[in-house]
Amino acid sequence: MDSRPIRVVLADDQALVRAGFRLLLDTEDGFEVCGEAGDGAQAVLRAREQLPDVVVMDIRMPGMDGLAATRQITADPALAEVKVLVLTTFDVDEYVFEALRAGASGFLLKDTEPVELLRALRVIAEGEALLAPTVTRRLIAEFAARPEHRRPDPGTLRELTDREREVLALVAGGLSNEEIAEHLTISPATSRTHVSRVMTKLGARDRAQLVVLAYESGLVSPRPR
Repeated sequence: MDSRPIRVVLADDQALVRAGFRLLLDTEDGFEVCGEAGDGAQAVLRAREQLPDVVVMDIRMPGMDGLAATRQITADPALAEVKVLVLTTFDVDEYVFEALRAGASGFLLKDTEPVELLRALRVIAEGEALLAPTVTRRLIAEFAARPEHRRPDPGTLRELTDREREVLALVAGGLSNEEIAEHLTISPATSRTHVSRVMTKLGARDRAQLVVLAYESGLVSPRPR
């Protein structure tokens, strides 16, 4: 089993916030802070220098913000293995959907408990599940329904089998591979294979993008308030 620590870059314009995160991670086994950044441009630079497992990315930063930095990181083939965990507050909800579309692997609220941040970093590094599924589903449903976003395009899912569409809908519901396996009465290995094939066929970077595609394609409909 891989015992290598999860390498993390901390990107936030507030030095005190970065110091708090660093203290938390430095005192926890299995993590290594390999860089810090005070703005988006520095975050991209640190990602290219360090090739971390995860960049913890604040959205509101001077100069290049976290959204633009996320786009640059996820668009760079050399950084294909680098995941982005976006930090947000409820007053910037509109950016969350855009961050997920840009390739962020998930997000957490800035006032989250330390144990949740650690869990989130492990989940993101493993590429297993979208974070904070109940909040995430609500936000994506709300902003996918906004008129400024693209209309549903069923053709996006043309290459998927019926079972793969079913799996995609369950991923969009925030279910893990194990939960999907239980729901469909299949083995966890088969569940992982289905999710992997769906990602490959749709050209998705990770599960977060699968959720966005599920909404944008119309496979999953935003729930009315």
